[in-house]
Amino acid sequence: MNPIELIDKYYNDNPLLREILLVHSRQVATRALLIVDAHPQWTASGEVDRDFIEEAAMLHDIGIFYCDAALIHCHGTHRYIEHGYLGAELLRREGLPKHALVAERHTGTGITMEQVIREELPLPNRNYCPESLEEKIICYADKFYSKTHLNEEYSPAKVREKIWRYGHDAILRWNRLVELMGEK
Repeated sequence: MNPIELIDKYYNDNPLLREILLVHSRQVATRALLIVDAHPQWTASGEVDRDFIEEAAMLHDIGIFYCDAALIHCHGTHRYIEHGYLGAELLRREGLPKHALVAERHTGTGITMEQVIREELPLPNRNYCPESLEEKIICYADKFYSKTHLNEEYSPAKVREKIWRYGHDAILRWNRLVELMGEK
């Protein structure tokens, strides 16, 4: 499976957004692969498929074109928070259900069904927290890069600061991800 071909299928009519998506996704994929390589026991046990990590990291944000986010040349009709589940629906239609779970569960440190209901988020009522190790690796790697500041890599302190805005539960989930990845 070639993720670039799939991206091209949906993004060729918007070259600026395509470039943003490709740069961001490559940054996330590179970091995710470095994490995987630092934990060879994960691939040796079969818990992590390195090729899948690269593909899913490249496709985790494929749903952004559905959203309205002018800063990154997205001119869709949905709110940005919807890009994960919209991308997941697209990936399921493309026959990629495991990749779809990564797209659906990578936003923030995850979004609980409680949050969806309490905050009246425009998402179907379900849990959007990463569950598999592969989902967690990509969710974690994604937090270090922004699509609005492509050449910037956030420090762990900056990531933590950004996550604090989403409350105590979000920072607890972040701390668990940091511990799992073995980073400080």
